[in-house]
Amino acid sequence: MNILVLAGGYSPERDVSLTSGSLIANALKGEGEKVCLADVYLGIDETRLCDPDLFNSVEGEAYRVTNSVPDLRALKEKSGNGDALIGRGIIELCKRADVVFLALHGAMGENGQLQATLDNYGIKYTGSGYVGSLLAMDKDISKKMFVGVGVNTPEWIYVSVKEFDEKAFEEKIGYPCVVKPCSCGSSVGISIVDNKEELDAALKLAQEYEEYVLIEKKIEGRELTVGILDGEVLPVIEIIPTEGFYDYTNKYQAGKTLEICPAEIDESVREVVAEQTRLAFDALRLSGYSRFDFIVDKSGKPWCLEANTLPGMTPTSLLPQMAAANGIEYGKLCLKIVELAQRK
Repeated sequence: MNILVLAGGYSPERDVSLTSGSLIANALKGEGEKVCLADVYLGIDETRLCDPDLFNSVEGEAYRVTNSVPDLRALKEKSGNGDALIGRGIIELCKRADVVFLALHGAMGENGQLQATLDNYGIKYTGSGYVGSLLAMDKDISKKMFVGVGVNTPEWIYVSVKEFDEKAFEEKIGYPCVVKPCSCGSSVGISIVDNKEELDAALKLAQEYEEYVLIEKKIEGRELTVGILDGEVLPVIEIIPTEGFYDYTNKYQAGKTLEICPAEIDESVREVVAEQTRLAFDALRLSGYSRFDFIVDKSGKPWCLEANTLPGMTPTSLLPQMAAANGIEYGKLCLKIVELAQRK
């Protein structure tokens, strides 16, 4: 089988994606598949499309997530691609593959745009379709969907940074709160806020990524995450950062976070989290696999924060840990995801 792993992209999460993509490509090659790895934004030299060994081109590629979010402006200037989000030769390369493994995070790779494009060409790909991807990526929409099916989620407001109403914020949310860009992942642009000075700085940071932001009440408690794979809820993981909160650095730098799998929680809490995960998965019209983040407050009530339709597959990523706890090693997990795509 010819499998194309698409990674990178014009997204603040491109380094995470490239790291995931290289691991996925190497794992699939190790499972005996023919694999090609490509950066969806940079594209490929179109002369390579005639290469009969194109899907035998993975040679132990490796990337590493750094402490900082990549400079997208510099990337655009260097690439010369302008505003085109899909690089030269990528669509033709996708057509040559039996399955496209989407190892992308954020922006076009996760918000439904790429999924809709591939659907138009009849190309099979991993993960959820364009509708589910769109619903999950927009945090305001997804939280509305959660409320509609009885999934607990913290109170929030959706605002334009330029039109921020401080009085409305104080009446509905107040301090402490969490400020997030509406459609970023990997905790990019997120701030924990305790006062007005911090709020001003948080809004400024979030605006670097998007004009519209989500401000939600901060829930104090234990941070959990749970995946779902082929209709089965995977073991719950508890996340405990060594310092601060689960931000970009703590997510992707080894040793920054303690991850306990399976989480040491009461069975009653585990059952509620599993049921809420199923409800959220169905409400967002997701398919194949995904991951959901929760906070469990001191009373034992779980609050769903957001959905991740293309969970990370880096050395410190959570879905592979959950799968391993269920006896599915990394290479077999990648194959399982490909199998789910072929069933569509």
